[in-house]
Amino acid sequence: MSNGRILVTDDDPQSRKIITAFLDYKGYEVKEACDAEQALDIVKSQEIDLIITDLMMPRCNGLDFLIRLKNMRPQAVVIACSAYGNVIMKSKLLKSGAFYYFDKPIDFQELETQVKRGIEHCMMQRKVLTDTPEFKKRHLYRGLIGESKVMQAIYELIEKVAESDTTVLIQGESGTGKELVARAIHDLSNRRSKNYVPVNCGAIPDDLMESELFGHVKGAFTGAIANRIGRFEMADKGTLFLDEIGDMKIHLQVKLLRILQTKELEAVGATHSKKIDARFIAATNQNLEQCVEEKKFREDLYYRLSVIPIFIPPLRERRDDIPLLLNSFREKFNKEKIRNVTGFDSESMEILCNFNWPGNVRELENFVERQVIIKGNGKVTPYDLPEKYMGKRITNNSSEPMMLPHNGIDLNSAMEELENRLIMQALEKSGGNKKEAAALLRLKRTTFIEKLKKKKIFNDFLAPEPCDAHLSC
Repeated sequence: MSNGRILVTDDDPQSRKIITAFLDYKGYEVKEACDAEQALDIVKSQEIDLIITDLMMPRCNGLDFLIRLKNMRPQAVVIACSAYGNVIMKSKLLKSGAFYYFDKPIDFQELETQVKRGIEHCMMQRKVLTDTPEFKKRHLYRGLIGESKVMQAIYELIEKVAESDTTVLIQGESGTGKELVARAIHDLSNRRSKNYVPVNCGAIPDDLMESELFGHVKGAFTGAIANRIGRFEMADKGTLFLDEIGDMKIHLQVKLLRILQTKELEAVGATHSKKIDARFIAATNQNLEQCVEEKKFREDLYYRLSVIPIFIPPLRERRDDIPLLLNSFREKFNKEKIRNVTGFDSESMEILCNFNWPGNVRELENFVERQVIIKGNGKVTPYDLPEKYMGKRITNNSSEPMMLPHNGIDLNSAMEELENRLIMQALEKSGGNKKEAAALLRLKRTTFIEKLKKKKIFNDFLAPEPCDAHLSC
């Protein structure tokens, strides 16, 4: 019985034969492909545990091959190698999903180590993912909103990993919903009745982090006047979510690795350890593979955490979900703010769908909340949108004349909308400072505040400022 099935892809016959012979000697079942197209055909028709690929190949280079392969087999484990690699290429490969990269000429001891790790990674993934669960309704699923193909795949993966205790690493840009994914995994697991304990590793001061995570005993250090239970122990029988794991200091990474390996916890100042049974989920917006290369993150801990990696794409890569997100948040804030914004007209919807949303879903949610507060009722139009979302379509200096619609217009409503939009922009530019906003509109501050009071949609901006008691200031 072989140790695993490996596909070696390289257009250089000599290099391919040397790697194949070495792996065959080590007990692996090895297939060969002379280029990316042949490799893809093999992967389609056969079950392969790990792919080793060269970068410089005809017709399709190694990076393009990796991307195509990941689209076809998202869980594929790929090791890339090249005699012409550089730091930028290496970063692109790892970001695109390569398991490991090494330079030629090949260090066969390193190759053997990484192949063994890759095969183990594949087997652990397969163990979790082979059983197909009975999928639940996924619309507005556990706070996650989206019906695009990529979100459907994420829902499916969440349900598959939920019932296991396998460690999960969630990666994605800020604002994409990593904590929502972690919470969904916990809520669908058999640990859902136990504690879900989130920890933001980047928000706790370094001198408090160790005590916060592991707890301490009385007298362990100055100020330790009583025993304290740490977050790890709080999550016993439940789930511990380590957010921004890339910010964790190296000495704490060592302790975390020990807990993952032994399931034993030792509080600060304690003379003995205790067993804990917690499921670990980690998340980061950093490229951990790059952090490993830069010696900022332990390689062994990275492999322990990323048994099942889940990547949450940025909103700009799933634009099909933007209309659903906009309307879902509109309904939410209509209810919360007691407003009646009925929707977004076709032009404003097109503008918002074409915006890149650098802050992702979090930015979009904050945007909708502002729009609901300020618009109050009716449909959102392009004239309600802040300039940053408009691009070149509508600006204050536009030379295009305003056109009267064929079916006419309610002039009073149009003027009201224009005034609301200008007030909104003034408040945004002034950071909510009413005195500065009034100055931008060439109004007296008292006149500006009276306008806000008459327009109930601006109630949220009427909180008193330090100078509100003296309107002459």
